[in-house]
This record gives sequence, structure tokens and C-alpha cells, in this order.
Amino acid sequence: MRTLIAAFLITAGLTLGTDVSGAEDRHEGYYYPEVTSTELYRARIHKLRDSDRSRRLGFVTGMAAGAQEKAYPPQMAFFAKGNDAEKAILIALDDGRMDTLYRARAVLALLTATARATPVFRDLDPDGNYTFLDLLALLGFEQLTISDGRTYAHQFEIR
Repeated sequence: MRTLIAAFLITAGLTLGTDVSGAEDRHEGYYYPEVTSTELYRARIHKLRDSDRSRRLGFVTGMAAGAQEKAYPPQMAFFAKGNDAEKAILIALDDGRMDTLYRARAVLALLTATARATPVFRDLDPDGNYTFLDLLALLGFEQLTISDGRTYAHQFEIR
């Protein structure tokens, strides 16, 4: 009986170990398709000292609330995942919305323009040098995944 239990525990441990180590991105295949490209984004701003999980979730909640206030249905879903809400995810909700990486980058440019209009961002960046990715870095996000929700996902590692 001990041998059977030991064999089970060893097998279960190996299986669990394999699943955990092999799952580099547990959100891939659930919220977005396989990550097809990645890039490193070196932020031009440092994380705020008091940026934490709560602040990141508040930011995401605020963006979602703003999208819900529009007269039309949301075009994208923006949310945070990870143990510390350190991973931002932006998914198109309609076909054709972000069907190429270029269109996705255009959406990021629009989000940059929106962010620059906020009082906090204006105070931090009066010359308009920072991007939406810099804002994410300021809040302590370490990754942004963007996707058309169907064919590709692109991941930014934010440092």
C-alpha cells in the first residue's frame, strides 16, 4: 500500500510539476490565442512607490466603467490578471477591430492620447513624451497582452 501511495505521489508530483513549469502563460488559450510575438518595452518612467494590486485594479475598473458609459457597446475588454494584477490584457471584442498588430498599435496610440488628457498624466508629462505603456509601467504593470481575440496575441514585457 505504501508503495502504491508513494508511486501516486511521485506521479502526481511529476504531473503537477510538468503542468506548472510548462505553463508559461496560463491565460493563453483562455483569454486569447497563442502568443505569436513578443517585445520588450523599456519604460521612460518608473513605477510609483505606492502602486500596488489595488491601484492597478482600480485603474482597470475605471477604464471599464468609462467604456460602459459610452452610447455603444464596448469595443475592447481591458482587464488585469496575475497574483498581483501585474498583467494587463487588451482584447478586441469585434472582428476587424485589432485584426493586425498595426491596428492594435493604433489602439494603443489612442489610449495614449486619452491618458495624456487626464490630470495625473498631464502633471507627470507636460511635454507629452510618455505612452500608454509608460502609464502601465507607472502603475506597476509588468506585461501587456493585446489580441484580436481570434488569430494572434502580442505580448509586451514592460521594464
